[in-house]
Amino acid sequence: MPQNYAEAVKWYHAAAERGEPQAQFNLGVFYEQGHVVPQDFEAAVKWYRAAAEQEVAPAQCNLGLCYQTGRGVPEDMPEAVRWFIRAARQGDKTAQHNLGVYYATKEAEPQAAPEETAGEAAQ
Repeated sequence: MPQNYAEAVKWYHAAAERGEPQAQFNLGVFYEQGHVVPQDFEAAVKWYRAAAEQEVAPAQCNLGLCYQTGRGVPEDMPEAVRWFIRAARQGDKTAQHNLGVYYATKEAEPQAAPEETAGEAAQ
């Protein structure tokens, strides 16, 4: 039987509306990629969040990426990290990688000397 993505989206949507987390995640992917449905990052975030709140690790990771890149939500790195952590704790390799890159980048940032920070605060 040939794949029918339009039919799949119809069934994913019905299941997602009933709270099925894997269908919610899959629907988020369709909206993020603009595959069969018009690309809609806000709709992708809606479905990723619904699945992420039900502990679907890939949805948590993808929601973190949306916050990291500002797709469908305002860019918010602390919120991205929170979602990456939740996914990473469940063993999501992409989230673990994203956290590693985040922490390595933070560690590599030059730190201001305490006297410079105090001087800037006084200005």
